[in-house]
Amino acid sequence: MIPAKLSSLLRPKGAHTHNHDGTCCGHDHHHHGEAHKGPSLDDHEHAHVPFWVVCFGGLLILNSYIADHVFGVDSLQSVVSALAAALLLSLPIFWTTVKDLYAGRLFMNELVALALLAAFVGEDYRTAAAVAFFMLLAIMIEHRTAAGALAAIEGLIRMTPRRALKIEADGSQVDVEASSLRPGDLILVRPGDALPVDGVITQGSSSLNQSSITGESLPVDKSDNDDVFAGTQNLTGALTVKVTRTGSDTTLGQVRSLIEQAEASRPPVMRMIDRYAAYYVPVVLLLAGVAYYFSDFNLKVLVAMLVVACPCALVVATPSAVVAAVASCARLGVLVRDVAQLEVAAKVRAIVLDKTGTLTQGILEVSRLQPAEGVPPADLLRAALSAEGSSTHPVARAIVRLAEEAGLKYQSPSSVTEEPGRGVQAKGPEGHCLAGRRSWLDSLKIDTSTCPDADSASGKSLVYVAKDGRCLGWIALADKVRPEAREAVRLLRELGINDIAMVTGDNASVAHSIAAEVGITEIHSECLPAQKAAKVAELKAAGMGVAVVGDGVNDAPALASGDVGIAMGAAGSDIAVNSASVTLMNSDLRRVPYFITLSRRTRAVMTQNLAIGILSIAIGMTFSALGYLNGVSAAILHTVSTLVIIMNSARLVREGEELEIAAKS
Repeated sequence: MIPAKLSSLLRPKGAHTHNHDGTCCGHDHHHHGEAHKGPSLDDHEHAHVPFWVVCFGGLLILNSYIADHVFGVDSLQSVVSALAAALLLSLPIFWTTVKDLYAGRLFMNELVALALLAAFVGEDYRTAAAVAFFMLLAIMIEHRTAAGALAAIEGLIRMTPRRALKIEADGSQVDVEASSLRPGDLILVRPGDALPVDGVITQGSSSLNQSSITGESLPVDKSDNDDVFAGTQNLTGALTVKVTRTGSDTTLGQVRSLIEQAEASRPPVMRMIDRYAAYYVPVVLLLAGVAYYFSDFNLKVLVAMLVVACPCALVVATPSAVVAAVASCARLGVLVRDVAQLEVAAKVRAIVLDKTGTLTQGILEVSRLQPAEGVPPADLLRAALSAEGSSTHPVARAIVRLAEEAGLKYQSPSSVTEEPGRGVQAKGPEGHCLAGRRSWLDSLKIDTSTCPDADSASGKSLVYVAKDGRCLGWIALADKVRPEAREAVRLLRELGINDIAMVTGDNASVAHSIAAEVGITEIHSECLPAQKAAKVAELKAAGMGVAVVGDGVNDAPALASGDVGIAMGAAGSDIAVNSASVTLMNSDLRRVPYFITLSRRTRAVMTQNLAIGILSIAIGMTFSALGYLNGVSAAILHTVSTLVIIMNSARLVREGEELEIAAKS
């Protein structure tokens, strides 16, 4: 007797055919993939002084000015107050300079120290104190801004609870350290609790807030056999969860690792500036010496020149933009392995998109069974289950779900061989079973002409099934286009990216149907993984920056060959996280144009910041040499230019807010 589920699938339902395919300154950085050569803009330390010390030094400077009015100009009280402020604020800078020199570094701290030393020699203690005050203030602004930009990211890490309710073999619940959990353990997650580990729900259903992982603001409903992730919050029902990954192996741990990698990496523009850093101090000293000589050895001119030449604005120009961009990306579930991708993506002029799991939802459902003449539908499905039962391909999962609903049990075969983009074959209790492309079965000398005509299933994905050399029929599957796919393609075209190609292993019928629905005109169908990579290489050879977007599982060669590889829907997937330079933790295709827009704006902000920093130094040194700036006003100019750069970079943090608003509406 044919199960009801199978019977409903025997009727044609119309519709394509498819075949089985499948820093701020003050931090030392460790650079991945490049040797450290010579001094760089950020390979030095800054003087780290508690906030209260800076405030107290500022009060002493203010007291010096007040003493001038109360006790007279240059009174003992005024001089003592200014000297105390100068010593208090200058000593940390002198100490950091000594450490720099001992380590063989020569850059920013040394210029400040020389300016302070010149002020002390000239007994201008108030200028020395004011210069040190504003320099320390600028440093504090930099560090606090960087900390603020990364606060949301660090907040994600703190969301992971330290304890968990472990369910013992006898059913009792024990409060344990989350770090003691191991894969296979069962835990109870109550409503309102955050998950301490990655796992799979074995009992219960609930809504979970996954914004910490995927950047999606709306809760996601979860039930039996669904994956859940550390750091996400259980909102409604109690869940029994089987632990799959703990600690740094969890998805949240991978998120943190990728963020740390991005912070440690350096964009090309910063590496370019580093090459000239070694010449900066000697040139500044030469210019300051010339100005000092032609000003009749005026120490105030020398102090002003040295202070205004401090490259703090240059030091913070690119890291502040990078930190803000990384924070924006992390907020929306976009993880950047190397910040160099922020510059590379700005040059993208061509996009290569996979179909299954990228433009479509990748959740295939069996829509029709078509057995050959004389073959019972159950036998067709049983043979398909034997071949596909151990595969993780979306086609295989759809067949397994149908078989389970039909009451068929999977019997493990003795051997399984899967050929990516072609099909899978297994030898076991059911015999030698194959499931895959028609062309693949033909290449194995299996006669598929005995199978029913597939024209009636045009527009569907087809898997041909054979057993012991005989074709048993085919199975049609359907997939849905992602609702945001058409909008994402439109946004990419608005960015001037007109070379948008869909490269898929599906046949032409399915490929053209999906492409027409989303607005893509360039289609490459029936491509094996190597052919996908070859298409990417062809576009790169034409001189275009190429971004490849795929699910990170079957598209690894293409993702690796693109200038920018973007893996979609990678929450919980080790393969996806490791196969691409950019990882989208959810499957919203609009993140792709968002990332390209962010990269272009980040590059523009870097250019603006560098222009502000260079102009402020050039103008400041010119005015200092002409005697229009003293040490205090030079320090103020230095602080203001640094603050302007940081505020300019901070604009990037809010990039992509429209995606969050759209998700909530």
